[in-house]
Amino acid sequence: MKIAFAGTPEFAATALQAILDAGFEVALVLTQPDRPAGRGMQLQPSAVKQLALAHNIPVDQPEKLRTPEQQARLAACAPDLLVVAAYGLILPQAVLDLPRLGCLNIHGSLLPRWRGAAPIHRAIEAGDAETGITIMQMEAGLDTGPMLLKQALPILPDDTTASLHDKLAALGGEMIVTALRALEKGPLPATIQPEAGVTYAHKIDKAESALDFRLPATVLARKLRAFNPFPGGAATVNGTTLKLWAGEAVAGQGLPGTVLTADATGVVIACGEGALRLTVLQKPGSKRLPASEFLRGFELAEGAAFVTAIL
Repeated sequence: MKIAFAGTPEFAATALQAILDAGFEVALVLTQPDRPAGRGMQLQPSAVKQLALAHNIPVDQPEKLRTPEQQARLAACAPDLLVVAAYGLILPQAVLDLPRLGCLNIHGSLLPRWRGAAPIHRAIEAGDAETGITIMQMEAGLDTGPMLLKQALPILPDDTTASLHDKLAALGGEMIVTALRALEKGPLPATIQPEAGVTYAHKIDKAESALDFRLPATVLARKLRAFNPFPGGAATVNGTTLKLWAGEAVAGQGLPGTVLTADATGVVIACGEGALRLTVLQKPGSKRLPASEFLRGFELAEGAAFVTAIL
């Protein structure tokens, strides 16, 4: 098979590496244009572009794929199959129709649950017990296509989006190789997604990082895990807005937002139900610190009030 690949971040690069390691030839890589990043805001190539160039694979970086001119490199490549993973661009029907065998997507959830942009974050935030990878035949709808392969993965109590991302990326790489090897022998059986159980994983908005301590502590602890490494949690105390990176629900009660205790084990804050022990915090211009170190440079007394940050 002549394979083309479309993807952008590390999740996609893991899949591309697995495909190459399995001995498949990738004739063309599509990835998003270089973006400014870092303190100097210099243009940085995507993880997928870096990997493709390291393997001497031709790279195309169209801003969109709407016009024949933007689709020209892919059309000239004439792949049998396009593999897509976290590409970040919508594929119009003309692109979906280009490859002889269509387009396969590596999606980081057990479809039809968590269609959309942020399935890993939303699964943790919702308290799901498991997630997984679905290999899907792409169609014009948002993650609505027939499912070819599906494998579950438990969400552990201490999983963050960062840790779960890495596990799902590795699983996605294994599963796309399995799918490609099966496709060499013939079509894979496809299962139409059921209507029941459809949910949408909307893109993470930075404003969601503002924590509302009127919510139950269990909900806020899940948010901190879901929003690590981005955008983190945020709350304001004594006029300073802090970034909050890790915490756990514990017993405790009081006016929501009130500091109950602050010591080396963490900063315990009363919530609408129970209390949240913050264990990793960050003040402006500083780095993330465990509570024991953070409190050496930031005084927090019992009774101090955390309020929802205005971002």
